Amino acid sequence: MTATKLEKLVPRVVFATPFRLFAIYISLFCAAVAATFIYVTVSMQGFLNGEAETAVHAEYEALAAHYREGGLASLAANISEHSASSSGTLYLLTDSDGRRLAGNLDNVAAPLWNSEGAAQFAYRKREDGRVSERQALGFVARFPGGLHLIVARDIENQETLKRLLRRAFLLGYAFIVVIGIAGGVMVSRSILRRVDAASNTARAIMQGNLAQRIPVTGRKDEFERLALSLNTMLDRIQDLMTGLKDVSDNIAHDLKTPLHRLRTRAERALQSSRSPENLADALGSVIEEADTLIQTFDALLSIARLEAGSRSESFGPLNVCSLTRDVAELYEPAAEERGLSLQLSCAGDVMMCGERHLIGQALANLLDNAIKYAGPLAEAQVREGGAPLAVNVSFEDKGDTVDIVVADRGQGIPQIDRERVLHRFVRLQPSRSIPGSGLGLSLVAAVARLHGGSISLEDNEPGLKVRLSLKKNLPPRGTMTSAQLEPVPSHVD
Repeated sequence: MTATKLEKLVPRVVFATPFRLFAIYISLFCAAVAATFIYVTVSMQGFLNGEAETAVHAEYEALAAHYREGGLASLAANISEHSASSSGTLYLLTDSDGRRLAGNLDNVAAPLWNSEGAAQFAYRKREDGRVSERQALGFVARFPGGLHLIVARDIENQETLKRLLRRAFLLGYAFIVVIGIAGGVMVSRSILRRVDAASNTARAIMQGNLAQRIPVTGRKDEFERLALSLNTMLDRIQDLMTGLKDVSDNIAHDLKTPLHRLRTRAERALQSSRSPENLADALGSVIEEADTLIQTFDALLSIARLEAGSRSESFGPLNVCSLTRDVAELYEPAAEERGLSLQLSCAGDVMMCGERHLIGQALANLLDNAIKYAGPLAEAQVREGGAPLAVNVSFEDKGDTVDIVVADRGQGIPQIDRERVLHRFVRLQPSRSIPGSGLGLSLVAAVARLHGGSISLEDNEPGLKVRLSLKKNLPPRGTMTSAQLEPVPSHVD
């Protein structure tokens, strides 16, 4: 019979790994039970036989002493007395011709009679008019004058107990095997259903249904934890695929305009008068537009690297307060030009382990956005003679994490749009008149995820409050040292 035909005849659960493991476990369990039974049976049999042999030998020694002291008459009288009073001890005394002189045991087989020493034999017992064959353990001895003496103990109860134990073991063994097979089939079917659910999910995903997930039963076992981990991984893959599609769409739409603008300026430069001044102006605007495109592509590559986690090996100790202070100093002149004041509140040092270049870039983006979107209101207030508006940068040390909060007094972002603006190329309608690519907050969110943190947007009443939460990821105590900060990179809008 081929393996294919065998698979058709035998249920699939029999070939499943859980069933095979269950069968191995049941086999080992049965082997252990068998070994235990054999050990108990042999030990019990040896103990009972030893007690019987000791009692028989003691009885023989007593009879032999009577024979030495009183001869045949004393021996025969003693055996007759013991035979009449004992139901479990067997005696037989015969002469040289085999005639019974005393005892309660009928004639025995010739092989036993011709032997000498300890022996186990069968004998017949008459009881209530019936004859039954029983087992006995005895001692065969010879005396001068051709006398034969057999002293034995009935051990039929021991043999019955042994047969009962053997029968119980065989029935229990069969019961264990049947229950083991039934349990193996049930466990295999249960596990196969969950494996099939995961396989069906995988096939559905391969066919393009990225929203499919492995069913969760709520049992909180190993399969449940595996399903939750795989579903989390699938969620992440779907987010990345959705992000890739969004990036492709956004590149096709948002980058198409600057490319057309770049081409239009170049064409106009060629069609207009070719004076060096006009050509230089046109070339300068083309270079400016190209720099914007390059900056946008660099930001996309940075976000892609961050989401892939490719920069985590460059983590090191850094003083986030000192880093923020340096970034604020770079943006302080730009804030003053727009009628804003930068206010930094950081008491002492806040140490963490991270990528200082990326954290500096994220802080630069947050400060640039705060200055950019709060600037128009600040300029209007200064023109009206009011005090400059403030952009506040504060810290909240929460033990395992540190929150960097950048708050401005600008126009803010509506609650409904706060999740959306963290995606790539998303720019709200009021900000269309302000230069930018819509990648700044996306980069900040990617930096936060790389450091095990998050970014959240809150109301500043009025204005916007951005909370950048980062895990400290500190090394063991005693190994943290301050390090020189790298130059802060340019921001991404």
